[in-house]
Amino acid sequence: MCNINENRLLALFKKLVETDSPSGAERQVCDILKTELANLNVSVSEDNAGEYINGNAGNLYAYVEGDVDLSPILFSAHMDTVEPAKNKKCIIDDNGKIHSDGSTVLGSDDFAGVCAIIEVLKTVKENNLSHRPIEIIFSVSEENYCKGISQFDFNKVKSKEAYVFDLSGEVGTAAYAAPTILSFKADIIGKSSHAGFAPEQGIHSIKIAAEAILKINCGKIDAETTINIGTINGGTATNIVPDKCSITGEIRSYSDTKAVEQYNNIEKIITETADKFGAVADISFTKNITAYETDVHHKVVERFKNVCNDLQLMPKMERSFGGSDNNVMAQNGINGIVVATAMNECHTLNEWTTVDELKNAAELALNLMISKE
Repeated sequence: MCNINENRLLALFKKLVETDSPSGAERQVCDILKTELANLNVSVSEDNAGEYINGNAGNLYAYVEGDVDLSPILFSAHMDTVEPAKNKKCIIDDNGKIHSDGSTVLGSDDFAGVCAIIEVLKTVKENNLSHRPIEIIFSVSEENYCKGISQFDFNKVKSKEAYVFDLSGEVGTAAYAAPTILSFKADIIGKSSHAGFAPEQGIHSIKIAAEAILKINCGKIDAETTINIGTINGGTATNIVPDKCSITGEIRSYSDTKAVEQYNNIEKIITETADKFGAVADISFTKNITAYETDVHHKVVERFKNVCNDLQLMPKMERSFGGSDNNVMAQNGINGIVVATAMNECHTLNEWTTVDELKNAAELALNLMISKE
């Protein structure tokens, strides 16, 4: 078995980490990856997703010819990082731990995945390894509810199976399900009046919002569903009965039907509460991503487990309560799982990974690409 080039892998990881790439501003990283793929004689195209999401770069797509007797497989990771992400530093300790300087995130989410895929393409080429046809998507603005890949034209994709390298935790872990994430906003329109001279002439929007919120179940609704009221804003001064109050919240559920049912219930509660006091409620929602669940007996899962066993990694399948590009792929007829790349404490200043686990992620990608199953 060919070994992953550790020094080359770390060099690219450090280069990408130390290149600013917040959501919507992935241009520099996008250009680096285009050059990396071009140097491998891999044809790569960039779409115009950035134009639609107010970004400066699009999604990258590449197709690598392989053994014609095997079906193609899609590998994916995203190019953006969450804030704070300016002037990131990649510090590698003597014990192999990799982290930032503590003032920013590291960006192993998701450069660990990006680097695993790129390094494997290099390993495959330089060792002339037989492999199945490979499709690659490096997406933009994944952290913004997958806005980038939602603009991608899946008509060009040949694969019916995907491995999305974008999960926190130990290599060998993968997510086969993720929830619908639905956000909502309610504007309560009451009536302003002077709070001292004529409070009875007003309709107190904040009190209406508060009463409605008390009627809404928050937290874990059942084993599949959570609801949260995230913000409440209203009023202009202490001596004015507030005529407007806005509530925002989120619903997550492994069942898309349940998510919508919970929204309808919340809409009913807020509307009826507003009506009770003579106010008006303007309520709307956005379904950011839609739930999926890949059958744990599907070939895409079985192949992953077998490769993990071959590499002496302990395969572990789980449901994730966060979204990823795989949610969008599932809506486009692709069966996939989200693969852990040993990024830890993501979306915090304490984010970290290790040299060994970066190599493990690359070894996993390599064996998935060359698998004959």
